[in-house]
Amino acid sequence: MLTKEELLNLYNMDLEELLSKSQKYLKDKVEFCSIINARSGKCSQNCKYCAQSSHYNTEIETYPLMEVNEVVGAAHDSQNNGADRVAIVTSGKTPDESDFDRMLEMIKALNKDGIKSCASIGILNEEQAKKLSEAGLVRFHHNINTCRSYHPQICTTHTYEDRINTVNLVKKYGMELCCGVIIGMGETVEQRVEMALELAEINPDSIPVNILTPIPNTPFENYWDKIDEENVLRTLAIFKIACPNASIRIAGGKKARLSEETIEKAFKYCADSAIVGNYLTTTGFSPEEDILLVEKAGRELKGQNYVIA
Repeated sequence: MLTKEELLNLYNMDLEELLSKSQKYLKDKVEFCSIINARSGKCSQNCKYCAQSSHYNTEIETYPLMEVNEVVGAAHDSQNNGADRVAIVTSGKTPDESDFDRMLEMIKALNKDGIKSCASIGILNEEQAKKLSEAGLVRFHHNINTCRSYHPQICTTHTYEDRINTVNLVKKYGMELCCGVIIGMGETVEQRVEMALELAEINPDSIPVNILTPIPNTPFENYWDKIDEENVLRTLAIFKIACPNASIRIAGGKKARLSEETIEKAFKYCADSAIVGNYLTTTGFSPEEDILLVEKAGRELKGQNYVIA
């Protein structure tokens, strides 16, 4: 594993040289995944970036857990748009006990239809992790969001260790792990490097990198200037170099924060995958736009099962 000093030196080198180094570790094909916001809003946690937190008056749409057939239908639409896997995402600190059995049904239904199941449903206890594994969940998504040293500036209603405990349970019960961050929340360059080192230690299969989209009426509503496009590319490259076996996935904030030229560069030099379609509370590029950017970067899409209307 590279040291913090080595990664900082890489981060600060000439951009084209850094991108050239990260390109060596890219996977052969670009993977698309999609998310289904299966339960929205009214979260008890005070994460300062989040539109779904009940601590802030963001006026987003809120609704209870979707029905199984609604999730399966949305998953098939995502698959037709090139998504290789589909994640069920719900708001809240932990899976709601009254909803958990329905979540298990969703996972079984997706797997039965040949769709790689993924879930992002909060902080887990051991019994929940075991049941998800027994239901056949392929991959669990749970971000660290930021590095350990900066976490108290992001959220005080749960700890960094709570997130690491969930990550460890996912690995204990044999599920694939998707674990990433949000950048542009006021962290320093050194703290971005700390994220890379902490993710390297976790060793996830996939690392989604979100760029903060400041949401009105949240504490970070004016944080548009905390990161620029060059530093997004530098961060993606450092993550790819530090975690060469993981897929570096461009996630939320792609449309709001990045030009098409920057996204094309990311696919060419430092990103193996992307979330396509819309996100939890913000909109993204259409799948067709993402496909064209992958092709312009000279990359091939995994699966090639997309349908362009």
